[in-house]
Amino acid sequence: MSYFAAVLTRSGDRWNGAEAVLDDCESLGDLGDVLRDVSGNVRLLLIEQDDEYAAIVRLDSSDDDPRAFLSDGHAADRYPMAAIVAEELVEIGGQEGEELEDDENLLSDTPPVHDSAPFGDPDVAHDLGTSEADLVAMCEHEGTLPVDLLLAVCEKAGCGEVFEDLRG
Repeated sequence: MSYFAAVLTRSGDRWNGAEAVLDDCESLGDLGDVLRDVSGNVRLLLIEQDDEYAAIVRLDSSDDDPRAFLSDGHAADRYPMAAIVAEELVEIGGQEGEELEDDENLLSDTPPVHDSAPFGDPDVAHDLGTSEADLVAMCEHEGTLPVDLLLAVCEKAGCGEVFEDLRG
């Protein structure tokens, strides 16, 4: 299963982007390390997989812990990358995410461990133009694809063209 991941950084008013390889990442901290390796006032890691989920990981300062948002908790039951994001997050309006036993459970036909609700920090892009309410509403709106959610966040932040060029 392949995923698309991009790092977008803003320095001043200029956005830059590059595709990211996350194969060695095993935790939210590892995803934060990907962002620590780039410079910028705003650093975002955007992940989308199989039109099933979107994830936004943000690091504002190299000393901070990364903040993250996952659009659909069910994805954490099927996709290892989504499980990495959800593992340390709290379901929006719910309880902390339950840890998964192993990668085999992610891909089996077992009942979902996670609710379909979004996980994490819905305020992750508030200062970039997407409010908490708008982000959650996009997740809940039937027919909105994860890539559409990421593109909407990027457009409001002023980096929509950079994101689209990477998705190319």
